[in-house]
Amino acid sequence: MKIVIIGVGTIGKTVLQSLSGMEHTITVIDKDKDKVENIIEKYDVFGVVGNGACIDIQKEAGIADTDLAIVLTNSDELNVFACLVAKKAGVKNTIARVRNPDYSHQIMDMKDELGISMIVNPEKETAEEIFNLINLPSVSQMEHFAKGRVLLVEIVAEKNCSLIGETLISLGKKLNTKVLVCAVQRGDEVIIPSGNFMFEEGDRIHFTSDANSLHNFLSEAKLEKSPLKNIMIIGGNKIGFYLAEELSKKKFFIKLLESNKKTCDELAETLPKVNIIYGNGTQHDLLIEEGIEAMDSLVALTDIDEENMIVSLFANKMKVRKTITQIKSDDLYDMLGELGIQNNVSPKRIVANRIISYIRALSNKRGSNVLTLYRLVNNQVEALEFLAKKQEKFYNQPLKTLKTKENCLIACIIRENKVIIPDGNSSIRLGDNVIVVTTHKNFNDLTDIFD
Repeated sequence: MKIVIIGVGTIGKTVLQSLSGMEHTITVIDKDKDKVENIIEKYDVFGVVGNGACIDIQKEAGIADTDLAIVLTNSDELNVFACLVAKKAGVKNTIARVRNPDYSHQIMDMKDELGISMIVNPEKETAEEIFNLINLPSVSQMEHFAKGRVLLVEIVAEKNCSLIGETLISLGKKLNTKVLVCAVQRGDEVIIPSGNFMFEEGDRIHFTSDANSLHNFLSEAKLEKSPLKNIMIIGGNKIGFYLAEELSKKKFFIKLLESNKKTCDELAETLPKVNIIYGNGTQHDLLIEEGIEAMDSLVALTDIDEENMIVSLFANKMKVRKTITQIKSDDLYDMLGELGIQNNVSPKRIVANRIISYIRALSNKRGSNVLTLYRLVNNQVEALEFLAKKQEKFYNQPLKTLKTKENCLIACIIRENKVIIPDGNSSIRLGDNVIVVTTHKNFNDLTDIFD
């Protein structure tokens, strides 16, 4: 595919990094000459310096025969206008970043007229992920496949976790609810486990589950935790606003601490059900005064990673049951597990995952069989949903008779809306959706997973 990326800030670079190696032809546009030159040196891409909303600049980038324009500048208005220009120039698909809450609903209602195929809002989507983590206290991360029928869930084997010391075989004998453990992160190592694999404290365990069976599994495995009710949010930025707004619709008690007086006043006016506190949420005395020790969850959302990490560490020390930490820096992201910060979110990674999934879906129309893609464990693992849409020789054969590539696992089969957690006697049939988890990169077809 031919792709133009307009705006190569933090999210643009993350998307570009995720696309590298996928054999797309990519052109970047940015006003900053140094940014463009640095990217051209680092990646195999073309570059144009200039205003990405200008038709002449887009034409210089070859917009007329481009399959997809991704517009990620810091200006919502420019992003929308650039998509409209690209659409008029002949681009079939466009993605725009729109962040301002004031625009959210009207842009969604008007996106077809504006020539926008998909809207991404890093702050809103991050807030939605945090909301899901609060709603499911046992879960560290969750992704959806097959239109929500299948979940890819991450849990952490904390001290006294019932899974510690169990093997996959022994666990399977104890539990009635079937899930499939498909990847385990142990320190810096990523393991696609076999039956004799034994869980240890600190393991980050990824498994697939029927969406309707997740609660049953967590209950059987004694992993279910009581609901979180009292939530403290540090930071009244856009993520904090979206999260507090969503939580306030449910039965949560919410305190939001914000150090900017004007922002506090605006939040108090728009979020009447939320307790807005004016003050620096990273200060020890204020956190104590506002009752951090009585909170079930603390969400650290300041714009400074180090502050979020320190507040989260303090919350852990105060025995807050679940801390959730926003981290922007890739370098710091890798330290979190060792510091005991288990639940973290990265807006740029969340949006990059969405955009890559959209690109995979477009590629599917052009020959690829990938419907959905997620990258896990610091991009070391891919979870892909394939459509078995053409007859292959390995169909209708027990999986135990087939040889898959090393570090490659068939994690789930969806057949006529029925979710199958596979074992050795399961088989793939024409028309199935098949979820594969692997450390290999850039698979495009089910045939790629077999030797």
